[in-house]
Amino acid sequence: MLLCLWSVSFSVYAQSDKTQRQRQFESEIKTFEASDKKASHCKNPVLFVGSSSIRMWENLVEDFPKTNVINRGFGGSHIEDSIDFAERIVIPYKPRLILIYAGDNDIESGKSPVVVLEDFKKFVTKVRQNLPNIRIAFISIKPSIARWRLVDEVRKANQLIKDFIKTDRKLDYIDVFNPMLGKDGNPRTELYIEDNLHMSKEGYKLWRSLIAPYLK
Repeated sequence: MLLCLWSVSFSVYAQSDKTQRQRQFESEIKTFEASDKKASHCKNPVLFVGSSSIRMWENLVEDFPKTNVINRGFGGSHIEDSIDFAERIVIPYKPRLILIYAGDNDIESGKSPVVVLEDFKKFVTKVRQNLPNIRIAFISIKPSIARWRLVDEVRKANQLIKDFIKTDRKLDYIDVFNPMLGKDGNPRTELYIEDNLHMSKEGYKLWRSLIAPYLK
């Protein structure tokens, strides 16, 4: 009985949290849509979507000068938020490749690695209903210093998604987790800004080197 009550309570909380996030993101999504009305995008772009690690990649265009890239990151988002807004900031661009970074906010909020995996599967399904031949790359959840207490859950989520991706030739897994660790097995401090959560210029420089081969 107690388990059932807890499950109901968590479900209600999760839905309330999701609704609150959607309200929070609405202005950002509208800003994207307004920008799209003013400027047309090149055909077959590469789309980056996800949470603040994407949103804060200010030099994304400069980092990939030979690729038509679009940044549609919105801070604090979960994977399911990219699903909910897919019709507005993913599918309309008809990209040749989508790179999604999300998952650490999910785990921080209490979602299990299995839920993170299932949400990624739902994202793939949602996008492919409209873009059946699309390639999708999952940028692994990074090892944030500020959330190091959750590292075991992060490792599990990354492994589950990596295993799933192996079953689909049009999916790619980009490992940023391990390259962001030092020889001592802890996150490399120079890759983060003062909050120990978001990345520094050095962090994005590393990401650029890891992601570039997948854009060819």
